[in-house]
Amino acid sequence: MSVRSGLLAILTLGPAYGFQLHTELRSRTGARRTVNVGQIYATLDRLVTQGAVDAAGLTDDGLPLYRLTALGRVEALTWLHDTSSVPGEEWSEFLDRVLIASSLPQIDSLEIIAAYRTVWDAARQRPAERGPASTGPAESGQHLLVAAAETAVATAALAWLDEAATAIGAAPPATFERELSDERPRRGRRPTHAPDRSRRDGSHSDSPEDSAG
Repeated sequence: MSVRSGLLAILTLGPAYGFQLHTELRSRTGARRTVNVGQIYATLDRLVTQGAVDAAGLTDDGLPLYRLTALGRVEALTWLHDTSSVPGEEWSEFLDRVLIASSLPQIDSLEIIAAYRTVWDAARQRPAERGPASTGPAESGQHLLVAAAETAVATAALAWLDEAATAIGAAPPATFERELSDERPRRGRRPTHAPDRSRRDGSHSDSPEDSAG
């Protein structure tokens, strides 16, 4: 999962400030993702420049808020319901996508799990359908090991999806789904200019700073 995709998905819940998004990303991926807060702000700045996010004013204590544009919302929902991944990132991507989706009240995570079951079931059958390697006997042993690994990963993914579907279906919604947290951060990015001069083009002169709270 890219930080970009995770932030866009979380922003479907409404406007949020940078350090809040940092905390939400970690929480909604079950602490699998620990991203430097500076990377959060850098990604938000790029999203503003690209038109996926824009400024949404300030919190009462002066933290810049960000919200999805129409373009950003389409991208967020597309990512949440997609099952494709960068080659080599299939396992990590699907875990993060299902975890985040299960935390969003407006998203049908069971539908996403069902789509992924189709993907991983096909992946489990693929090694057998591909047949033996044609590159020569010197590599046939490695081919068998790769096929076994692919089958094992797909089998594990299907088992986890079944467990996730059972847990989500049986538990009260509040066990998984939640709105943005109201807990205030101990630090946050604060503008160096007057609040009413905050610009919407992503070029605001905010800088990260720590503040006791």
